[in-house]
Amino acid sequence: MIPYGRQSINEADIAAVEAVLRSDFLTQGPAIEQFEKAVADYTGAKYALAVSNATIGLHIACLAAGLKLGDLLWSSPVTFVASANCGLYCGATVDFVDAEPQTGAMSVEALREKIEATQKAGKALPKVIIPVHLMGQPCAMEEIRTLADSIGAIVIEDAAHAIGATYGKQKTGSCQFSDMTVFSFHPVKIITTGEGGMVLTNREELYKSLVMLRSHGITRKAEWMENPAIAQEEPWVYEQLLLGFNARMTDIQAALGNSQLSRIEEFIARRRQLAQCYDEKLASLSSNGDDAYLELPGRRQNTDSAWHLYTIRLKPHLWSKRAEVFKSLQAAGIGVNVHYIPVHTQPYYQKLGFKSGDFPKAEAYYAGAISLPLYYGLSDSEQEFIVDTLIKTLHG
Repeated sequence: MIPYGRQSINEADIAAVEAVLRSDFLTQGPAIEQFEKAVADYTGAKYALAVSNATIGLHIACLAAGLKLGDLLWSSPVTFVASANCGLYCGATVDFVDAEPQTGAMSVEALREKIEATQKAGKALPKVIIPVHLMGQPCAMEEIRTLADSIGAIVIEDAAHAIGATYGKQKTGSCQFSDMTVFSFHPVKIITTGEGGMVLTNREELYKSLVMLRSHGITRKAEWMENPAIAQEEPWVYEQLLLGFNARMTDIQAALGNSQLSRIEEFIARRRQLAQCYDEKLASLSSNGDDAYLELPGRRQNTDSAWHLYTIRLKPHLWSKRAEVFKSLQAAGIGVNVHYIPVHTQPYYQKLGFKSGDFPKAEAYYAGAISLPLYYGLSDSEQEFIVDTLIKTLHG
């Protein structure tokens, strides 16, 4: 089976992990700070905090932003559930902003309309907005930031798909148009630490909160303590200042991540090459007007995607046959997937009051979506086989 995504591990990665296993520190050691500094340097962010996974990264980012019971978070419906669940973990109410038809990402126009309608109705506005860089393509961050600033909202970029992507001249993670950014290092992502994530920010007060939230709400830094003088007399002292978590990454993971980061431009160049090949090889299926079979992934000007995913969308007249197409490709040994079932249609969220039809453009995006295999190690011959099989399947 050709998977839809997988990691690429080389001997240098293995050697980096082995070195940590032979060292004095398996966790809370120097490899963590090395990895954090490398990611901060790569993205241009001032601070980077390694965490055990991107979900907890989103959670503590929301807590650092002050999100709490009675507050409101808005995110995108076309995403993994973690982008919304992080608000529920904080006791906040979650709502969604409909999608751009071509990219599935948060629509700036829908965000503007939702803000205006909420203000007109005299209802509460969101404290936190989480745009999602779907497939690795950055959202229209400058416009989202402007709208968020107009209502005093914190912006957290869910960039789980997008390390290495660029928006304008800035790397995703620079936090040029956000307060915090969260990366994922799951094995199917651009680089991997097995499980793991990173939260980035340029704001010192947010970083300070994130550091404590990552490790039980505790600090050993005298300058952060409420009673700093005691630390001089009793050097073992620590203070719990927040209700935090154990969200730490191990040095084993950080060593792998740091090694992987050294290859990131190689990884992304190959992903972009594969995406371009898909574009060219599938053009005949998407360029016949009303007779077209599918739409290729939408591109946004002023961005370069990291290409975590390559998601085609069947034309509406084929939506009813998507399962048939999906099963046929899987039967041929092609591990296609679907990204994503809109969060508001999940049973848990429907129990919160959402219903199908609430975000029609997001639902239309999902209705035809099929993600084709895309990863660094995908060979030219495997891609050719995928394309040929898809064409034969659609021509029926």
